[in-house]
Amino acid sequence: MRILASDGMDKSAVAKLAAQGHEVVEQFYSPEELAEQVKNFDVLVVRSATKVRVPVIDAAAEAGRLKLIIRGGVGIDNIDHVYAEEKGIAVRNTPRASSDAVAELAIGHMLSCARFISIAGHTMREDKWEKKAYKGIEIGGKTLGIVGYGRIGQSLGRMAMALGMEVIAYDVYHIEGIECEHMHYVEMDELLEKSDFISLHTPSIDGKPLINAETIEKMKKGVVIINTSRGNNIDEAALLEALDSGKVYAAGLDVWAEEPSKNKALYNHPKVSCTPHIGASTNEAQQRIGAEIVDIINKFFA
Repeated sequence: MRILASDGMDKSAVAKLAAQGHEVVEQFYSPEELAEQVKNFDVLVVRSATKVRVPVIDAAAEAGRLKLIIRGGVGIDNIDHVYAEEKGIAVRNTPRASSDAVAELAIGHMLSCARFISIAGHTMREDKWEKKAYKGIEIGGKTLGIVGYGRIGQSLGRMAMALGMEVIAYDVYHIEGIECEHMHYVEMDELLEKSDFISLHTPSIDGKPLINAETIEKMKKGVVIINTSRGNNIDEAALLEALDSGKVYAAGLDVWAEEPSKNKALYNHPKVSCTPHIGASTNEAQQRIGAEIVDIINKFFA
């Protein structure tokens, strides 16, 4: 088979697929180019950069060769997956492979926000020694509200409890037997009102922000907001205003409404710990994702 990995793939996975006799092409294409190129492949593997929308799916369906689209990661909102399935093209993802990596980055941003790690390190590189300017807060004993308690949310919850945090979670689905002394499901308004830290782990829902001026108003003064999910889950203008006013103590952002982000006012803000969408970017996570992709392909075409 011919496999197009438009956002790249772990070398070990490429080697395994090649050893099985498949051809793997690692090449990014613009949407217009992708609509043409996808006609020549049996499998399309994407991460977050490639968007697989209706025109691409129509072109693939008309050619009749593409049978499977795999998202190397958790969310599949960059794929019009319902439409693809209707056109006879299966869609799969790798939900287990990167959960711990994303959760660890969320913890990293929480600590960076609490202790000014990012900005304090930056000022030292400017030959400044501003020790008295960076009196932070501790995360132990604080309440972490997790919006979306799927695999990543649960992984973050376990890590946070190990650090001495109380965890409350909002999710449409309540998994039985998962609540304990230090973790409870709550409704969204209660989470907003009680949380010292709020971390988002949900897909994008119709492009509408979960965090906006209205929801920020319901939060504690001095809340810390973390987003490693999807950039448009936060109204960036509302967040910036809340950072300036002090309503929000700090924000840790790995994802942005537009990527690469052009919101300099936000990512240059002294109270923002920022990274360029690297949640799943660890050697271990990419190896696990690659292995899961190989397994999906083998089982699908068995």
